[in-house]
Amino acid sequence: MTAFSRDIIRVTVLSHGVLRLTFDDGLEGEVDVLERMRGPVFPDARRPDGFSEVAVDAETGTIVWPNGADLAPDVLYERVRSGRWPRHDRRVSV
Repeated sequence: MTAFSRDIIRVTVLSHGVLRLTFDDGLEGEVDVLERMRGPVFPDARRPDGFSEVAVDAETGTIVWPNGADLAPDVLYERVRSGRWPRHDRRVSV
């Protein structure tokens, strides 16, 4: 994962679940986010009509939906940059 977060400056819905993102450093690409939209805040945003309401929140530098659902810009940046979702090591040291 990136050591810092890049802001998203533009989002375009290409199809249900697929977005074209532009970051503040000029990186641009498509990403399918539907499978990443899990949890109780996403039901409305997962519907086709709700998904299309995505916007950029300039204050937080990420994409958001009207009910407050959002996705982490650093994770989206890594996906667009590398084509892979970043791994999150959940191992706990004992």
